[in-house]
Amino acid sequence: MSPGRGGRVLNLDTLTRLRRGLGTTGPTLRLPVPDGMTAPLGCDAVAVPARFGPLVMPRLPRVGCVYADETHWWWLVPSDSDHALEWPAPAHYATGAVVPDTPELPDLIHRPDGRLPYTPPIPLYLALCRVTGTAPAWSRPVSA
Repeated sequence: MSPGRGGRVLNLDTLTRLRRGLGTTGPTLRLPVPDGMTAPLGCDAVAVPARFGPLVMPRLPRVGCVYADETHWWWLVPSDSDHALEWPAPAHYATGAVVPDTPELPDLIHRPDGRLPYTPPIPLYLALCRVTGTAPAWSRPVSA
C-alpha cells in the first residue's frame, strides 16, 4: 500500500506507538523487575481491582511477578501483550509497567522461581475474562 498524494500511511502498529507516546498525568512510577531477573521481552503490566486478585491467582498455570496494594493487583507481562486483545473491564493495561497516580510502588507479593518475571498473557486474559464474566474477544459474535 502506498500513500496517495504525499500522504503517509498509518498502520495499526504506528497508531499503537503514537497512542503509547501520549503522556499520563500525575506522578508515574514503574513496577521494577526484581534483582536477579531479566525481562528480555520488555515489561508491561495488567492491573485489576484488588478484589479480583485472589480469584485470578489460582486460575493461572504459571504466575510471574505480582504487585499489590489495597486497591489493585498488577501482573507483569511481556511488552505488547495488549496487541489485538481487549482486556476485560475493569482491568487496566499499563504500557511499560507504569503505575500512574500512585504515590508509592505497591509491594511485590509473588515472585516466581527462575529468571523471568512474566505471567503468560493469554492464561491471564482468560482468567480475567472468567472472573469478570466477560466473553473472550475472539468468541464474541461478529456483526456484518
